[in-house]
Amino acid sequence: MSRAVLRYVRHSIRHEPGSGATFEASCVTADCGEGSGPLEEQEAAQDWCLRHTGRTGHDLFRRVVTDHARVTREE
Repeated sequence: MSRAVLRYVRHSIRHEPGSGATFEASCVTADCGEGSGPLEEQEAAQDWCLRHTGRTGHDLFRRVVTDHARVTREE
């Protein structure tokens, strides 16, 4: 019979500041399917939504923010 010693170590996860983030918006109105594509500025994705609403009258969007996170060991 083998024995194991388990050591639990606390970790934290945080946004990696140097990596930036990507913002994307997609229209979820039935039969539309248009999207902004990945953008580097949140305001650009919001502006895309406003222009799309002005052009089509569609007013419901899914917004996605993607970033990089770093896990570090707490000691």
